[in-house]
Amino acid sequence: MSQPSTDATTRVPRGDPEAIKAAVQAHYGARVQSRASCCGAGESGCCASEPTELTLYGAEALAQLPPDVVTTSYGCGNSLALAALRSGEVVLDLGSGGGLEVLLAARQVGLSGYVYGLDLTDAMLELARRNAAKAGATNVAFLKGDIESIPLPDRSVDVIISNCVINLAPDKGQVLADAFRVLKPGGRLAVSDIVFDADLAELPVGENELRGALSWAACFAGALTMQDYRRLLLTAGFERVGLAVTRRYTIAELRAEGAELLSSLPDRAIRALEGKLTSCAITAWKPA
Repeated sequence: MSQPSTDATTRVPRGDPEAIKAAVQAHYGARVQSRASCCGAGESGCCASEPTELTLYGAEALAQLPPDVVTTSYGCGNSLALAALRSGEVVLDLGSGGGLEVLLAARQVGLSGYVYGLDLTDAMLELARRNAAKAGATNVAFLKGDIESIPLPDRSVDVIISNCVINLAPDKGQVLADAFRVLKPGGRLAVSDIVFDADLAELPVGENELRGALSWAACFAGALTMQDYRRLLLTAGFERVGLAVTRRYTIAELRAEGAELLSSLPDRAIRALEGKLTSCAITAWKPA
C-alpha cells in the first residue's frame, strides 16, 4: 500500500488540511520566537542578504514606526505598494503575522480608516498586539481566525492585502471565495504570493513527486500555477485579474530552504525548475 506524500520540511500528509494548518502554525510560531525572517530556513525564498522587511518596504517606511516595534517580515513582496491605499479605507491583511503590514497600512489610511489583521497563530497575534500598543495605533484590530473562513461580515472591507500567505492554505479556492465575500462592491485584492510560472504537466517529474520535494511551510510546495490562480480568482467572481512576476527563484535559493530540499528529484527535474517558482504581484477587483 502506498503511503501519503508528505511535506519535505513539515512532514504532514498532503491530504490532511488540518495537519497542514497545524504544521504551518508550529513553523511560524517557532520563527517568531526566534525573530527569524522570511518563509524558510535559509537566506533564500523570501529572504535576501539584508532583512526582508528592509528590502520590501525600505528604511524610510520602517522609520515611521517606533524603534522598539518588531518589524520582522515573512513576506515575498510589497502588497502595500500594490494596493495603493487611500485615506479612509477599511483594509484586511490575510495572515498578518507580527503586524508590520497592518501598522504601515494604518498610517496610510489614517484615523478615518481601519485595518484588520487576521492570523491563526497565537504567538504572531501576541506579537502584533504588542507592536500595535508600542506604535500607539488605535485604528487596528488583530483577529484570530482561518483565512479560509474570515471572521468579518459580508461586504465590510475595501481592500484585502496579503504577503506570501495564501500559498500556505490547503484550500485556496475557499480563501479567494471568502475574500470576495467580505469585499465591498468595487473592492480590490492586492497580494504578493509564491506562484509556479509553468505548466507542471510539462516538467520531467509528476506533480505529486515535485510538491513532495518542496516545503509547504517554506511557501513553495503549496504554490498554485499562474493558470490555476487566475482560474480560482475568476471562479470566485473577481474581474480585472492581473498576475505579474516580480522575482524568479534560482535552484540555489530553493536548495537553501533545507538540506533535504529537492534531494529526491532527478537532476533534470531540478534543472527544469530554474526560474519557474516566482514571487508574483496579484491584483483583482470585485465588480461594482
